[in-house]
Amino acid sequence: MATKRKPSWYDDEITAVAELARGFFDRELIAKREQWDAQHRVDRSVWLEAGKLGLLCCSIPEEYGGGGGTFAHDLAVFEAQGYCGDYALGNSVHSGIVAHYVLEYGNEEQKKAWLPGMATGEILGAIGMTEPGTGSDLKAITTSAIRDGDHYVVNGSKTFITNGGSADMIVLAVKTDPKAGAKGVSLLIVDLRDCEGFAVGRVLDKVGQHGADTSELSFTNVRVPVSNLLGESEGGFGQLMAQLVQERLIIGAQAIGTIERAVEETVAYTKARQAFGHSLFEFQNTAFELAECQTIARTCRVFLDNCIEDHLNGQLDGADAAMVKYWLTEQQCAVVDRCVQLYGGYGYMREYPIARMYEDSRVQKIYAGANEVMKGIIAKSL
Repeated sequence: MATKRKPSWYDDEITAVAELARGFFDRELIAKREQWDAQHRVDRSVWLEAGKLGLLCCSIPEEYGGGGGTFAHDLAVFEAQGYCGDYALGNSVHSGIVAHYVLEYGNEEQKKAWLPGMATGEILGAIGMTEPGTGSDLKAITTSAIRDGDHYVVNGSKTFITNGGSADMIVLAVKTDPKAGAKGVSLLIVDLRDCEGFAVGRVLDKVGQHGADTSELSFTNVRVPVSNLLGESEGGFGQLMAQLVQERLIIGAQAIGTIERAVEETVAYTKARQAFGHSLFEFQNTAFELAECQTIARTCRVFLDNCIEDHLNGQLDGADAAMVKYWLTEQQCAVVDRCVQLYGGYGYMREYPIARMYEDSRVQKIYAGANEVMKGIIAKSL
């Protein structure tokens, strides 16, 4: 197979982070996958180990306990996770999303209270947006936070929450003014430890990503100090929209890792597998299929790298982020499906990584904004 090209945004330090991350994911996640799948969550000891290795909150400043790197360091970790085939550890949400909400919009007290513990893995973060009746239309959420003196009283429910059953804190999207539409949406940091009125519902039984803690949450008259509001005032819908650009780039990084690994694994398998006196790879159909898949992988890589460079320079806009999320997840599912076909019956056996990739990939087209929503964002930019 052709020599793999290093991404344009990798330097020696980021390369070292990626290699460290791959070793960690192979050792702590992939090797113990059956355990994580059975319990539908990863043990806290894994988070603590990731923290010791510096794989959490890589781009959070050192003064708040983070790695002090750029977001490229985080993306290298997320890409390595996709390459290794792990979707159990919810670090992309914890480090890539929640920590950055606190860093970007939190005051000094909030940053010092939450970020150091998140960097070590002692505090696990989640974000609560989606509700049973509301997905991509975030302005339609109904979870309320009504002011009562020095507290908000929170009532409502959330679903499909990554790290939901394990989280110590959650950045919660709420309606502080139910009559104000999008302008009434605010963000609260809710401390879930010994939180009266908070309950974890079902840990959801998903088609794939079985080891990931994805839960339903409910809030009944939960009192949250007004000081836990993210931002200087109520009305955080713009905060949500701004951070979604980065979230969609994270999905793209995971997708390219999976695409490249799927092609590599399938090339190796078809060269080793014999049929009718020849390796599968020697059949023209197999070779052409993989040639097309490798071309898709390379073009996706170039597009993603360009967008990452733009993001690191503060130039990535919402439309390009939507293109990354939409296009790379579509190609992830398509390439993995084509590779499964080349494995034959073995491609449907979960003992093979390609089968796990198949079941884990499908939801990538749904979360962080369904791909149909991404097309709408792109269309508005035309």
